[in-house]
Amino acid sequence: MSDTLTPMPDACRVCGSRVGLLAAADAGWTCARCGWRLGDAPDADLPRPVVEVVYYLRFDERVKIGTSSRPRQRLAAIRHDELLAFEPGGRRLEQERHREFADLREGGEWFTLAGALTAHIATLRAAASDPWALHDGWLGDAYRRASS
Repeated sequence: MSDTLTPMPDACRVCGSRVGLLAAADAGWTCARCGWRLGDAPDADLPRPVVEVVYYLRFDERVKIGTSSRPRQRLAAIRHDELLAFEPGGRRLEQERHREFADLREGGEWFTLAGALTAHIATLRAAASDPWALHDGWLGDAYRRASS
């Protein structure tokens, strides 16, 4: 039995990670990133779970606060320097954040990276320095809920 992260023999079918934990010979591998059991396949008859996130993208000294249920595709379409953070939530939370940081708004969904917004992002990053790992964990949780 191992409690250290080690390379898995195959990629995770949920998030694609190749790092996991070998819990016991009979339990097999568990993905360290999303928690999915290696070898298990998501039920193809069920729709892909929806995990809505509010994202914070930095471009120069500005931050875009947006939302997406497919952040990989969405972020690929937006010019940015860095993904700063994710938080779980959809349009309602995004609009709440826009109101919360209204004094920093530069236009549309873009805000000056300063003050309370910087502090909020720092709080989100304290929970997880890698936003994609956090997202993959939420996705793994959603798949497990859909499978039960």
